[in-house]
Amino acid sequence: MTSFQQARVDLGTQLRALREAAHLSGKDLAERLRWQPSKVSRLENARQTATEDDVVVWAQAVRASPETTDELIRQAIALLERHDDWKQRHRSGLAALQEDIRDLEARTRLFRVFEPNIVVGLLQTAEYSRHVFRKVRRLYSAPEQIDAAVRVRMQRQEILYDRSRTFRFVLPESALRTRLAPVDVMRGQLDRLIAVSTLPNVEFGVIPFSAELPSAPINGFWIYNEAMVGVATMTKDLVLRDPDDIAFYTRAFDDYAKAAVFDGAGRDVILGILDDYRKQSAS
Repeated sequence: MTSFQQARVDLGTQLRALREAAHLSGKDLAERLRWQPSKVSRLENARQTATEDDVVVWAQAVRASPETTDELIRQAIALLERHDDWKQRHRSGLAALQEDIRDLEARTRLFRVFEPNIVVGLLQTAEYSRHVFRKVRRLYSAPEQIDAAVRVRMQRQEILYDRSRTFRFVLPESALRTRLAPVDVMRGQLDRLIAVSTLPNVEFGVIPFSAELPSAPINGFWIYNEAMVGVATMTKDLVLRDPDDIAFYTRAFDDYAKAAVFDGAGRDVILGILDDYRKQSAS
């Protein structure tokens, strides 16, 4: 067992002990926190990394002392800093990563997402997602959990139909033309984007090849509410909470959004790409 996993086991053991001392079952605690019962089990059994928010609300629910709460927060922050390392993240498995992301999304009301090279996970079809996970597994030597990871990713997408949340996605045209799957799968993926772009709480923008970019699209980023930015690199998933960082990425997102076309104009770009894929299929 790695030192990272041991630290996660230790934290899970402490969380379980606090729950049991409060005479709460896992189901009872989940109801208090408005979580799925499976999340309590995952945290206690070290199958998921607890966030700072997780341990704070857990400590409040079991009436832990301020000193205990502070210690739990310290451990959670230390774990998350190490969890950002790609070796640690992928050792836990593809499905566990999707569970971590789903929990973060559940706490978010406003999503602003820019992705330069891939269709956003919340918008992927199952088959496109399957091809992506196969490539991720090979690159990072992650455990074989492709079916489970696809299932959780599809479950994550239910949040798109919650009209109390707002989603703003911006992708360059190149992301829709990047072949991460066979042509028939790419066509199905583009059909999915057209459908999702009509949802009343979803803004889907495409930056066409003809548009001038405001800056080089080096990496993707997700802005969660006004509180956090996730920045993905090949070997690190950075979590930024500094107000200056959040303001920087908000400006960057707004710049990309100004270069994008939305609604019918955006769908016209997608239809053009679909037509090119159809020609490839026919040739």
